[in-house]
Amino acid sequence: MTNSVRWGLLSTASINDPVLEGCAGSGLVAFAAVASRSEQKARAWAAERGIPRAHGSYEALLADPEIDAIYLPLPNALHVEWTLRALEAGKHVLCEKPFSDDPAAVGAAFDVAEREGLVLAEAFMWRFHPQTARIRELLVGGAIGELRVVRAALSFPLEDVAHDVRTLAELDGGSLMDVGCYCVSGFRMYAGEPQQASGHATRASSGVDMRFAGTLFGADGVVGQFDCGMDLPRRDHLELVGSAGTIVVPDPWHCRGEPFELRVGERRETIAVDPIDAYRAELEAVSRAIRGGEPVAWGREDAVAQARSLEALRRSAEQDGALVPLG
Repeated sequence: MTNSVRWGLLSTASINDPVLEGCAGSGLVAFAAVASRSEQKARAWAAERGIPRAHGSYEALLADPEIDAIYLPLPNALHVEWTLRALEAGKHVLCEKPFSDDPAAVGAAFDVAEREGLVLAEAFMWRFHPQTARIRELLVGGAIGELRVVRAALSFPLEDVAHDVRTLAELDGGSLMDVGCYCVSGFRMYAGEPQQASGHATRASSGVDMRFAGTLFGADGVVGQFDCGMDLPRRDHLELVGSAGTIVVPDPWHCRGEPFELRVGERRETIAVDPIDAYRAELEAVSRAIRGGEPVAWGREDAVAQARSLEALRRSAEQDGALVPLG
């Protein structure tokens, strides 16, 4: 469609495949090009997936006049640098999570986006799924009373520890940045901004945290507890505990259609939501904003606050779990 946004993929990262699959057939999202540091790899990757054009460098993709926006799934340490380069090349950007744990750098990137009149967003796709909206409605409506505790977990067993970029300290690897950021984002979504944070890391020889446990303290006494890991079984869980009941979400971050449960006293209510693709919902929302529709729901303020929370947790872990204030 002529109104579709022409997206370029900045690298051939594995996350591209579920994004491509989710957006297949969308009238708003068109993946028009991909870049790799190897032109041969880019061409082979593009041909296999039906991407029209392939570039042998990231710079070539940013210079492509047929591209409107960049989806940026590079390793964490490269997010800010290539976001800035893409914005300066006149491209809108959807940067994969986590944008950064440096709130000043995130704010500076949004300064450039605003100066250039471009859309910039951090990619937490779960926030665009109707499951998330339904849970927020229940909380606001008082379904479990006053929210008091948030418990979250996300972990998986890393298959190739020796060669995975997520184990490299120089690329901002580690479980907090890779998967713990979802748990932090979940606390912020449902409980508001944390006021204090405490973190504990179990580190590999490379220095990155293979496991991380954190506690977030919010306003009005809300406490968030989470753990994450890259050397643990697959776990995916969110529990919201209120003064009168509990919401238990078995698939809070991927939103693949498993119902969640509302528990109030002896009553158990299973709640299902529409089985849409969260990646598609996210890319279409950003594309609508690029085409002049509603702004993306989570912009500068959210991305900077997320970075501030991650920074506080990291600093706490470096200080043996000391309580670190935010703000």
